[in-house]
Amino acid sequence: MAKNYKAMKEAFVSNHTGSSVSEINYVTLVAPSTVLLWSVLQSRLRLFTPYNPSAILIDFLLNCAAILFATTIYSSAPALLNLLLLLPALSVYLTSTSPPKQTKPRPPTQSNASSQSTQPPFPVKPFVTNYRGTMMVVTCVAILAVDFRIFPRRYAKVENWGTSLMDMGVGSFVFSAGVVSARSIWKGQLSKKSTPLFRRLAASVKHSLPLLVLGVIRLYSVKGLDYAEHVTEYGVHWNFFFTLGFLPPFVAIFQSAFSIIPSYAILSCLLGIAYEAALDFTDLKAFIITAPRTNLLSQNREGIFSFFGYLAIFLAGQAAGMYVLPRQQQIARDATRREILQKSTLARLVMWTFIWSSFFFFSTSYYGLGLAVSRRLANLPYFLWVTAFNCGQITLFCAIESLCFPDIYKTGDIETEKRKCKEATSRVLHAFNRNGLAIFLLANLLTGLVNLTLPTLHMRQMQSMGVLVTYISIVCGVALLLDRQNISIKL
Repeated sequence: MAKNYKAMKEAFVSNHTGSSVSEINYVTLVAPSTVLLWSVLQSRLRLFTPYNPSAILIDFLLNCAAILFATTIYSSAPALLNLLLLLPALSVYLTSTSPPKQTKPRPPTQSNASSQSTQPPFPVKPFVTNYRGTMMVVTCVAILAVDFRIFPRRYAKVENWGTSLMDMGVGSFVFSAGVVSARSIWKGQLSKKSTPLFRRLAASVKHSLPLLVLGVIRLYSVKGLDYAEHVTEYGVHWNFFFTLGFLPPFVAIFQSAFSIIPSYAILSCLLGIAYEAALDFTDLKAFIITAPRTNLLSQNREGIFSFFGYLAIFLAGQAAGMYVLPRQQQIARDATRREILQKSTLARLVMWTFIWSSFFFFSTSYYGLGLAVSRRLANLPYFLWVTAFNCGQITLFCAIESLCFPDIYKTGDIETEKRKCKEATSRVLHAFNRNGLAIFLLANLLTGLVNLTLPTLHMRQMQSMGVLVTYISIVCGVALLLDRQNISIKL
């Protein structure tokens, strides 16, 4: 009976046709919509200051429950859910004003002037936290919801060709990791100290070891518990933790190439094009899709070769991080369009979103390359799709911050800026972002526990929603508890 249920679950997860790019955009637009409503409520009504139990509940409902509803009971009408979130935000924004400042601005003193000149070059930006936090919430929701019938099959990972919500989630996880990794690159450039390749590799291996250990633990737990798995996702032994674990050493190598080609965007494109050429002009594509699993390489061919596509996505994330993370320079009122494009973070995000989107449509259109997206291969269209989508998401979050909290970085001292940034950031999303990988690991453990104890495929809608709401509440509660105790778990 258990084996029959396992076989049925494997067939259930794999038997679907995917969803369109436009539908995925509607579903994922729920995250910016919730952040917009949260930001309007905070900037106009100070609803989340102080952060009392009612504020915690509303924060959870907006940034966790709404995303869960978008992928389950509102999956057939994501536009309606977006409308239900945007209308209150628009109403509050138009009918109320920002609360007056509690203290009158004082002229800058000697200490304030000096502190302003020594402000850190990489401030904590709320829109980056919101972007990464919502991405983590969507990931945690989807990895368990996919095992229930209430979660549409078209949102689950596609077998060979096509697009789906979970296909985007995997790539977004890698892209967001690339965004924040740009901070260390900037610090190295500012210090004007070049680290030898051997030392970079040693440091990257040290960073990779915990992830590789997690990959081994997941491998043995899945095999030992006879847990349902889909082999064509990564292979017989490979899993996503191995992909994450092998990224740092290869990224360290590409940092050497940065001295020759000083653009991570160009490096990512070159890698994506080279990998696509190998797929199209050699037997590599046929080997990945149809080869028998006779040895270690063929058994794990999806995970091994798709790694190059994920590496290109990570480098593209680094390219975005290079202009997203630094402090924005002051823009004069009479600045030219070129100066605005060079200095404005939002303007550069809009430009790069347009560029990556144009590349994606060219790669998939009939009059372009005519290629199909494949998460299994992590081919060129998949790399461009993930990159364009994530740049677009960050652009929306940046626009929301500019609209609701325009004066965050215009303060006279560091402490005031930190306070304003904290007030402009959802505590729930900050908690998910702060311990992202640890929360992802907890979500995986809870997912395994639920699947081993409950017949998820046979549960009705109300039962499924009860389990999923309880699950995301536990994950959110642990994240908030770790944040409240000022605990950061680095894996």
